[in-house]
Amino acid sequence: MADEQCDRVRVRMNYRGRVQGVGFRFTALEISRGFDISGVVRNLPDGTVELEAEGAPATVEAFLEKIAVTMASNIRGQERQVISPRQQEQDRPAFDIRL
Repeated sequence: MADEQCDRVRVRMNYRGRVQGVGFRFTALEISRGFDISGVVRNLPDGTVELEAEGAPATVEAFLEKIAVTMASNIRGQERQVISPRQQEQDRPAFDIRL
């Protein structure tokens, strides 16, 4: 039996541009409902938005692509980092806005 942890990835994205005050977090939350992912999206004090998404690699990629397309007019730059999946989110997947 394959280790389920290996079948999951977690990606942290930092988006720059006009990404605060434009509904970015709420849009990400709405988009997440169409994907089997967990994670969080939040505004950072420096004016960027940080998003973490966890799930099957192809699902996470499709989710991030949908955000990139939907918010393209607001995103001026982005940084991507692959981080370790979180066991508690594997057990209870959810995507939410963190204040």
